[in-house]
Amino acid sequence: MDASRLVVISGGPGAGKTTVLLELERRGFRCAAEVARGIIQEQAREGGDALPWGDRERYCRLMLERSIASYREHAALNGITFFDRGIPDTLCYARLIGSPLEDEIVAACRMYRYEEHAFLAPPWEEIYSTDEERKQTFGEAVRTYGLMVKAYGDCGYEVVEIPRALPKERAEFIVGKLPT
Repeated sequence: MDASRLVVISGGPGAGKTTVLLELERRGFRCAAEVARGIIQEQAREGGDALPWGDRERYCRLMLERSIASYREHAALNGITFFDRGIPDTLCYARLIGSPLEDEIVAACRMYRYEEHAFLAPPWEEIYSTDEERKQTFGEAVRTYGLMVKAYGDCGYEVVEIPRALPKERAEFIVGKLPT
C-alpha cells in the first residue's frame, strides 16, 4: 500500500472506541490518539482552563488546531491510520456548546477528508463509565451520539454503526468494511 488511508472511529463518550483502537493497534494498524482527551489531560496537569467545564471556546479551538495537526501528520504517512475521533467531532462539540467557530470548523471538515466511511460506536450503557476526563452522564452521551451522527452526515460521510460486541469482533467488523 503506497498511499495514506485515514479512517475515523468515533461516537459518543464511553462507547468503547479506544478499546477497539487498542485492538486494531495490537493487530499492527497505526492509530492516532484522541486529541480531546489529550487536551484535557494536559490542561489538568498544567492548571489550564481550556476544558469542557472551563473555557469551552478555547478548548474547542485547541481541538480544531490539534485535530488538523494530527490529520496532516498522518496524511503524510503511507498505509492505513485509524483515528480516535476526527475533525467532525470538533464540529459536533461546537454545535453542542453553540460556538461561533462552526463556520471555520465546517471549512476544515471540507478541506481535510478521511475515508468516506466514518465508523461510529453507539451508546452502550453496559460498558459506560465516567472518569477524570469523561464526566458526562449516560443521557448526555446518548445526546452527543445523535449530534455526532448528524455532524458526520452533514460533512458528507457515510456513517457505519459499529455493533455492540467484543473488541475483537468490533475490530473485525471495521476491517471487513474497509473499501479495498
